[in-house]
Amino acid sequence: MSDDEPRVVRIVSGGPMMVQGPVRIEMPDGSVVESDRFMVAICMCKRSKTYPLCDTSHRRRRRTGDGESSAAQRPA
Repeated sequence: MSDDEPRVVRIVSGGPMMVQGPVRIEMPDGSVVESDRFMVAICMCKRSKTYPLCDTSHRRRRRTGDGESSAAQRPA
């Protein structure tokens, strides 16, 4: 990817923000998280143990329409 090409960012409904890598994420406290992967999942739910990177924690709970969370049902 050249510097002239726009970076592709995809928002996953109920999931992470997918960003074409490699990326360097500067956190509010000044720390830096880097990933050299070709596609990086950035956590949007803030439940990830590897925040700001996604660890699929968003799959464990699903938000209901009234703003409360309930346990996600996994298919059998």
